Amino acid sequence: MRIQRQVLVGAAVGVGFFVGMGVLLWAGSQGLLGGSHGTAKRLMVVAEQAMRRGQLPEAQAKLEELISTSPDAPWIDKTLFTLGQVYEQQQLFNEAQIMYRLLLERFPSSSWAAQAQTRLGTVNVALLFSPTITASDTSYEVTPGDTLGRIAAAYGTTVELVKRANGLSSDVIRPKQMLKLPKGHFNIVVDKSQNQLLLSQDNTFFKVYSVATGENGSTPTGAFTVTSRIVNPTWYKQGAVVPPDSPENILGTRWLGLDKPGYGIHGSVDPTSIGQQVTAGCVRMTNADVEELFAIVPAGTQVTIVD
Repeated sequence: MRIQRQVLVGAAVGVGFFVGMGVLLWAGSQGLLGGSHGTAKRLMVVAEQAMRRGQLPEAQAKLEELISTSPDAPWIDKTLFTLGQVYEQQQLFNEAQIMYRLLLERFPSSSWAAQAQTRLGTVNVALLFSPTITASDTSYEVTPGDTLGRIAAAYGTTVELVKRANGLSSDVIRPKQMLKLPKGHFNIVVDKSQNQLLLSQDNTFFKVYSVATGENGSTPTGAFTVTSRIVNPTWYKQGAVVPPDSPENILGTRWLGLDKPGYGIHGSVDPTSIGQQVTAGCVRMTNADVEELFAIVPAGTQVTIVD
C-alpha cells in the first residue's frame, strides 16, 4: 500500500471566488475555455516578483486573476500551489487548505502534488489548533459542573486538543464559556513499506508523518486500538526500569499504547532513525511529531498497520 497514492483528500468546500475557481478549473480541463497563456505567464511573473518583495496581497491578487482568467494554463497546478503558499504565509489557513485540496483533486499526478500534500497536512493542524471553527468543528457552551476531561471524553477528543484549540493555559473553565470542539473522528494507518503514518479525519486525509518501524518486519500488522496515553513514559525493559529523564529511555516524550501488549507509538531519542526499519516492533516518531499526534488522538483511536 502506498499512502500518498491512496489518500482521499476530500472535496474542497468554498464560496464565492472558490466555487467559481472550481468550475473554471473543470471547464479548463475539459477544453471548454480559451485563454491567453502569454497573459497568464505575465501574471505569474508579476506574482513571483511580488512574493520576492514580500508583497503578499499583490501576489495573491495576481494569482487569483491568473486562475480566474486562464484556468487551462499548463502550469495551473503550480499556480494553485503557489497561491496556497501565499495564503498560508498570511495565515489564511482556510483558503490555503482549499488551494492544496483543489490541486490534489484536479491534478493528482502533478509534480507539485507531494509538496501540496505536505503543506495541506501542516495547514490542517494549524486550523485544528486554532480558534477558527471549520465544518469539522462544533461550538460548545460550558455548563455548571463541566470539566475539560468530561467534555473531551463526551466529544471523543483530548484535553490537550481542547486547550490548544481554545488558547487555554490551564484546565480552568467557566459556565457559559464557548469552546471549539472537533466533531470528526480520527484514525491512523501505518504503512511499514513506506515507513509512514497516515492520520485521517472521517476517512479524509489529514496529515502524513514519517516514522520508524520494526526491524525484520517485527511491527505487527492488523487492526488495533489506542488503549493508553502516557506523557514522559517510563521504559520497562528486561531487567531494568529506565525513568523518563534518562538519556537511555528510547520512548521519547509520549507513548500511545496499543491493545497488543508491549507495542505502541512513541517518541525517540534518535531522530536520525526515523524513516528506517530499526525498532524492536513499535512505531517510532520524532518527539515533536508524537507530541502533536498525542494531542489529537484520544484513547479508542483505531490504528491499522499494513505491510
